[in-house]
Amino acid sequence: MKSLSAAARRATPLLRSDLPAIGPARRVSGTGSVLSAILDHGPVARSTVARLTGLSPASVTGHVGQLLARGLVRESAETAGPRGLGRPHIPVEIDTGRYLVAGAHIAVAHSTVSLMDLRGRIVAEERQPHRSTDPHRLLAALAERLPRLVSARAAGRSVLALGIATGHRVDPVAGVIVEHSLLGWRDVPVRDVLSAATGLPVHVDSHSRALTRAEQMFGEASTRASTVLLFIGAVVDAAFATEGAMHRGPRSGAGSVAHLPLGAGGSGGADPCSCGRSGCLQSEVSERAMVRRAAEQGLLVASFGELLDQALAGDARAVALFRRRARLVGRATALLLDMFDPEVLVVVEPGAGRIPQCLADLREQVAERSWVCDDPERAVVPSSFTGSVLATAGGAVALGALYVDPLGPWPALPAVS
Repeated sequence: MKSLSAAARRATPLLRSDLPAIGPARRVSGTGSVLSAILDHGPVARSTVARLTGLSPASVTGHVGQLLARGLVRESAETAGPRGLGRPHIPVEIDTGRYLVAGAHIAVAHSTVSLMDLRGRIVAEERQPHRSTDPHRLLAALAERLPRLVSARAAGRSVLALGIATGHRVDPVAGVIVEHSLLGWRDVPVRDVLSAATGLPVHVDSHSRALTRAEQMFGEASTRASTVLLFIGAVVDAAFATEGAMHRGPRSGAGSVAHLPLGAGGSGGADPCSCGRSGCLQSEVSERAMVRRAAEQGLLVASFGELLDQALAGDARAVALFRRRARLVGRATALLLDMFDPEVLVVVEPGAGRIPQCLADLREQVAERSWVCDDPERAVVPSSFTGSVLATAGGAVALGALYVDPLGPWPALPAVS
């Protein structure tokens, strides 16, 4: 399951017949539209849901009945019309008391297992370093951790599904991690392995697409029109969505921005990138690059987390490193804004989310370099989930699937006619 070298892949010409068939785009069902409207506006009257979705009142009543039968929504206290006149309304809202989804994020050095309620709130999370990066051993360890977390923190609620998120190339239709070069994984059948190990429906996607979906569902409202999400961590990648639809590409490679050249101003002394060149975005701003640069400046930290803690404590050298990173990320942000012209670009990077100078530096670079962005403060925003990004990513994969198709095959839910 180790990946082929880049040189070997380049030496093999790609034929049109080699391209996998693109699966049909998943459209939100009528019931899914109703469930999403209740998520956004609940407690909300059925008549209001009809106006919000454009569905007929009778259709909304039918969809809500099915959602009630499955235990995904509940009726809340009755409300009367203005001044007590008119027929009372019985609003509906998301029921967070019966079900959870589980999530797992697989990073380069560790993995995070989490539980999330149906409103996207993290109930529990647990991070552990990898004992082995062999895919079968790592996935088996994830499967063993989940029942313990459920037993300790689920409070009697049933788990509907497990969502898996990670970086690099992921095929959500096949449930396969196509390639994760930093882990040495290629064509790992994550869905099949974890479905067999846990007995749960398993959904798999890239962490960038998962976090984009989380923003659309629970975070930055402006991401629903069109958005780019740029993830800066041990892995550097991105996701692109318009009108709620995620673009994956025929090879599940959309968002592969790790080798975006930064041009003049990158560090001449940087380690060469895995592609053999220098000055690539990932080789300049990844967590590994940050720890290496800290060591060069006499900041002896054992991990990126320690470096971030020093910056948050006000260490001038650590803050300077994060501000430099923010300026380089700002260059990439300006390029992505000009390529895609989204309504908003979300930056998932702890400096931008937690160190005010970093977000200001990043936006300053956008203002200087972008040809299309005339308001960086509006168009460039930090993640809505700073501090819980990894715990959110895995759960959002499963929850996103539920909101698209709440009447689909969810074994833990009651059947509906």
